[in-house]
Amino acid sequence: MMKNDKLGICLIGAGRAGMIHARNYHERITNADILCVVDAVEDAAAKAAQELEAESFGTDYRNVLDNKNIDAVVVAAPTNLHKQIVLDFANAGKRIFCEKPMGVTVAECDEMINCCKNNNVLLQIGFMRRHDESFLMARERVESGDIGDVVLVQSCTRGPSKPKPWMYDISRSNGILAEVNSHDIDSVRWFANSEMKTVYAIAGNYRNREVAEQYPDYYDNVVVSGIFQNGIQYVITGSSYVQYGYDSRMEIIGTKGRIQVGRNDKLFCNCTTPGVGTSTPFIESWTSLFRDAYLAEDRHFVECVLNNTEPKVTGLDGRMAVRIVEVGNASIREGKIKEV
Repeated sequence: MMKNDKLGICLIGAGRAGMIHARNYHERITNADILCVVDAVEDAAAKAAQELEAESFGTDYRNVLDNKNIDAVVVAAPTNLHKQIVLDFANAGKRIFCEKPMGVTVAECDEMINCCKNNNVLLQIGFMRRHDESFLMARERVESGDIGDVVLVQSCTRGPSKPKPWMYDISRSNGILAEVNSHDIDSVRWFANSEMKTVYAIAGNYRNREVAEQYPDYYDNVVVSGIFQNGIQYVITGSSYVQYGYDSRMEIIGTKGRIQVGRNDKLFCNCTTPGVGTSTPFIESWTSLFRDAYLAEDRHFVECVLNNTEPKVTGLDGRMAVRIVEVGNASIREGKIKEV
């Protein structure tokens, strides 16, 4: 435990999200480090391990379960693999950071939560917006009553990239409600300080029509609305392959005012010229917009492990996001309002 006074971490999944966390632990967090990298693609694992100066790498995470130098694991593998990875590491007594979406189904999430609880293992879910300075400030203003009583919470996320082939299969990806809007679902729950009571969702495929025949259920644009148990209204919108940039914002409407949080300008620079008008560089990716939030999230995980405290974002938060995805997709299929 705690080799050289550093929390020993295993990274599972050396993709974009996994490497954001790994680089934080390797370069910016002094009391933790990546000791092992696991990825299904051996070349990716080897390349990441070299960059991170990790002791080992491989393609099978089960070879790491008995490694006594590994205190914790960052799970950034595909969503359908999360459950078994978390169960195995929980049974091995390792602390767990699991990226969103937590799982494919609520049943999977319940199994993961119960296994971690039975093994007295910390489980933190990767909703980094709860660690973002602007979002934290906005929530403090809400809690202080600056805008009166909250009436409506709106949140949108629009991604620029064309979906990967596996994402077209809703049975595997759970749609963009899971892949794109999990953060929005968690954020509106957080600001409303309540659980959703009703869900009504409409969706369509507008930008990827070439796959419509093979994947008739796929959608790249979705609108979800409803009310919370405490009466607050909410609206969530999500899009993929918008191409113009990464767009993530929230608006909280109260009885006395409103709060807007999030930004889409890459730099605080407006340029106005004849014929063109005013232009501003747009955010290209969530990796740059939430860079500092990821760092705060990773530091929080280490602090929770070392201090044996509960994380800000628990397995329950991950479970509820998956639950709303399930209900939302059912609403899309059935074309009616669903009770949660």
